[in-house]
Amino acid sequence: MSHALPVTPLDSLAGVLRRALPVLPVVVVIALLGLPVAPTDEGGANLADAMSGVVVAACAIRLLRDRRRPLSWTAALVLGLPVIGVAVAAAGASDPGAGLTGLARYLQIFVLVPAAVLLTVRDRRDFRLLAWSFVGLALWQGAVGVQQYVTGTGASYQGEDVRAVGTFGPTDVMGMATVVAFGLVCSVALALGTSAPRQRAIALCCALALLAPLALSFSRGAWIATTVACVGQLVLAGLRRAAKVGAVVLAVGVILVGGLGVGTAMLQERMASITQVTDAPDQSVVDRYTMWAAATDMWREHPLTGVGLKGFPDNRDGHASLALSSGSDIAGAGSAYHKQALLSPHNMYLLVLSEQGLVGLLALAGSWLALLVCALRGLVRVRRAPPGTPAPGTPGAGTPGAGSPTSGPVPVPAGTDCALVACGLLVWQLTDFVYADIGGPSTVLTAVVFGLIGWWALVDPATPAAPKAAAPAPSVPEEATAR
Repeated sequence: MSHALPVTPLDSLAGVLRRALPVLPVVVVIALLGLPVAPTDEGGANLADAMSGVVVAACAIRLLRDRRRPLSWTAALVLGLPVIGVAVAAAGASDPGAGLTGLARYLQIFVLVPAAVLLTVRDRRDFRLLAWSFVGLALWQGAVGVQQYVTGTGASYQGEDVRAVGTFGPTDVMGMATVVAFGLVCSVALALGTSAPRQRAIALCCALALLAPLALSFSRGAWIATTVACVGQLVLAGLRRAAKVGAVVLAVGVILVGGLGVGTAMLQERMASITQVTDAPDQSVVDRYTMWAAATDMWREHPLTGVGLKGFPDNRDGHASLALSSGSDIAGAGSAYHKQALLSPHNMYLLVLSEQGLVGLLALAGSWLALLVCALRGLVRVRRAPPGTPAPGTPGAGTPGAGSPTSGPVPVPAGTDCALVACGLLVWQLTDFVYADIGGPSTVLTAVVFGLIGWWALVDPATPAAPKAAAPAPSVPEEATAR
């Protein structure tokens, strides 16, 4: 008589790691962004960038070896569309070396790494693993940021070293804000898009915990983008739930802001400055408006192809007014005081318009618009599915009662959390691009985000297709039935 060996926790952990092995290199890319950035590093390649190259190379080798799940024609078109404008702008760059560097960077962030992530993710469990990885990185960076604020070891802000920047340092003040915002958006989606009480509770606690470091980042662009993305997620999840969750988040936000002590005045002043950008703007807003005007002026001179990749810094002074300052003041968080040159318009759309012209902007923005439309269509298809039938790749699929209306107070169709993650991240990124552009150590995370969005929008094999009329059963002759 045979006896089954007991399953130990180590066996379970080994099974989980074996199951997640194909997507672990992408998790490593995310985890490497938790390492400290050298104070002298102002945007060069880092370990996460190198690991993203490994992910791309491994994916290419796997496709050449067994041709597993190549890109569909639609996915290849949507992801490859930015190549048109980038290649034309690289060819027209005044500095060929800088043009090639810009070409490699654009291809990495918007084409190669997203395609590799898309081909690496196999199902919704892999998708959720990456979403939770974003949350984990955000919690780590947020904890470091809060510690910096409490101990006065952050980046300099209004003469005090209180700005939370995480491990990214003062040269990339948007790094921690971006990471925390991604984690917050993922947490909200994972909380709204599931009927599992445990996942909902954990995700909600993570979202509430990330509010404080996001506030202490003093990043107005991240605040606006996160608000737009989370409100969009709440509306997509249902208006009734949106009203309830919105009230809870508002109450918690008031409590957090009210309990920040000396930071309250700084936060209130920073929040108030959002509505004062036209009446009494600070120098950072003046610089931003000046660079926006300079980028627009460059585009008017070269409307179709722009001034070429990496051409904005060389053409800035010839188009900017005297209102532009000499640079941003950088200090704190382990860095000595120095001036950081303003080498971009801090607006992704105007950066592309000035350097790549209408050809580049239409190609890149067209790719993003196609992703948004396809992601929303995937959400609509998921919402049409019965809430009691888990889709393949969903935890609980095949388990009696899992995902059924009796397993939770609010039955949610399987895959809603993945849909809300993809839509929320894309809305956040497109909104944030109004106030920021690519650059800095955290940029590689944008590439992973576009890969996740692309998988949901262009691949997701578990998304049910639109219902079709059932084909009539073939008639069986009576003689055959008799035989």
